[in-house]
Amino acid sequence: MRQTALAAAGLAGVTLLGGVHVLGQERGLDDDDRGDKDDKNADTAQEIFTAALVAEGLATTMYYNSLVGGVIQDPNLAGPGGSLGNPASLANVGYLQGALSVEIAHANLLRELTGGTSAGKDPVQTFYFPAGTFDTLTNFLPILLALENAFIGAYLTAVHEFSLMAAKVEPYEHEQKDPAGKPYGRDDLAYFSQVAAAIMGVESEHRTLARALPAISPGNTTFAGIDVFPADNLNYEQTDGLKTVYNGANSAVAALTPFITPGAGKVAFSYATAISGSGGVSVPTTGGLPPMR
Repeated sequence: MRQTALAAAGLAGVTLLGGVHVLGQERGLDDDDRGDKDDKNADTAQEIFTAALVAEGLATTMYYNSLVGGVIQDPNLAGPGGSLGNPASLANVGYLQGALSVEIAHANLLRELTGGTSAGKDPVQTFYFPAGTFDTLTNFLPILLALENAFIGAYLTAVHEFSLMAAKVEPYEHEQKDPAGKPYGRDDLAYFSQVAAAIMGVESEHRTLARALPAISPGNTTFAGIDVFPADNLNYEQTDGLKTVYNGANSAVAALTPFITPGAGKVAFSYATAISGSGGVSVPTTGGLPPMR
């Protein structure tokens, strides 16, 4: 998403692609740190986990602020004068509350896979959204849908990359290791592909439920310039133009870079605040990882 377009009004239809790859630079990584890879921008397993962890932190921050910002007062949600305890639409508010809990659960898993110990030590602690993102549903929905499309694309791309790693197909023939340096086995990598697919399925739920938030009528099925009817409008999920998760111009990291870098027209939001305040606005979600075969 071009930073200038992101900060401007009329965000519907803006692509997330076109960002600058800076996450690796911020973490002090160079080509030698990333291991032996050719010029095809192949990721490592740890890089995929790291990028996904940042994405889940971004999602957590986004959903938390949707529940404490002005957007919750939209008639489609809690409504004017409403609250989380007395919403105009219990289901619609619940979509956001459940998504917050889910993104935190995803982040906890990915943090474990990267060897992290707490949310306070995650790679990115501040996220940047266009001013007014959380003021109204008109401002919020295009950002929400654009990000969920990027998350879906990232996990679908991860499914592909983990599959190639398990099969040791070029350029993924190099040994993959856990945070302690222990090599992953073929079954581990195949399982990571399954886990990525499981997360992608839930992110797809978020995308569809987000499209169901606006109240529409037979004569008007658009909201904020987006045709939101039917909410479940896709036959197949897409990679959103992503080719890798971490490395390269068409990576998830490049797509999400505008949200982890400050700039004109953006407002900073604290990840720590979202984590600490999440218990007061989220609702419980259930389910564990798919069993490993």
